[in-house]
Amino acid sequence: MQPPSLASIRVVVFDAYGTLFDVHSAVARHAARIGPDAARLSELWRTKQLEYSWVSALAGRYEPFWALTEQALDHALARYPSVDAAARPLLLAAYRELDAYPEASAALARLRQRRLRTAILSNGDPAMLGAAVASAGLGNHLDAVLSVDAAKTFKTDPRAYGIAVATLAADKREIAFVSSNRWDVAGATAFGFPSIWVNRSELPDEYPSLPPLAAIRHLGELSQLLA
Repeated sequence: MQPPSLASIRVVVFDAYGTLFDVHSAVARHAARIGPDAARLSELWRTKQLEYSWVSALAGRYEPFWALTEQALDHALARYPSVDAAARPLLLAAYRELDAYPEASAALARLRQRRLRTAILSNGDPAMLGAAVASAGLGNHLDAVLSVDAAKTFKTDPRAYGIAVATLAADKREIAFVSSNRWDVAGATAFGFPSIWVNRSELPDEYPSLPPLAAIRHLGELSQLLA
């Protein structure tokens, strides 16, 4: 069997959180109220959110991603008692309407102009994703918004990636998977997707046995890569 390549791509599937949506924009929106621990609170919230999803998947248990998001925020607030806990509902409301990265809409539009189908495959549950896509105005640029909730597990479980194959009726080698999360790229690569890493922070590579086919600095570079 030939190794995956970008030459036969018909569908481009995006991770949502951290890839299309800035996960730190919720805290940034209320940074003045939160105070000097805002950035640290945001980092810990995100770290625990992901950790809880991995533990859940490995333990064979499932809770919607929104429940894990709430639990992660509660932990972060407990770790940073300097932050007014009354900000909790504001932060959760902001997380439902995260800012999209500035180039996201145009990048999706260019791919659609080239007759490539586009979709999201995310750990987020359907309500979370629906709110985020609507608030960012990305709905017209997407053919499908897929949640791992359909498989009751989280990435990097292969069953999560399999949702895209089953729903989009495409061979996995025809689906480019795009994520800013290197662990997610590793999982998608292990599943058999041609994967693209959005390395905005120019981080050193990891998971050397599961490399992406390409790395880009921002979503605006996708149209050239998939020309």
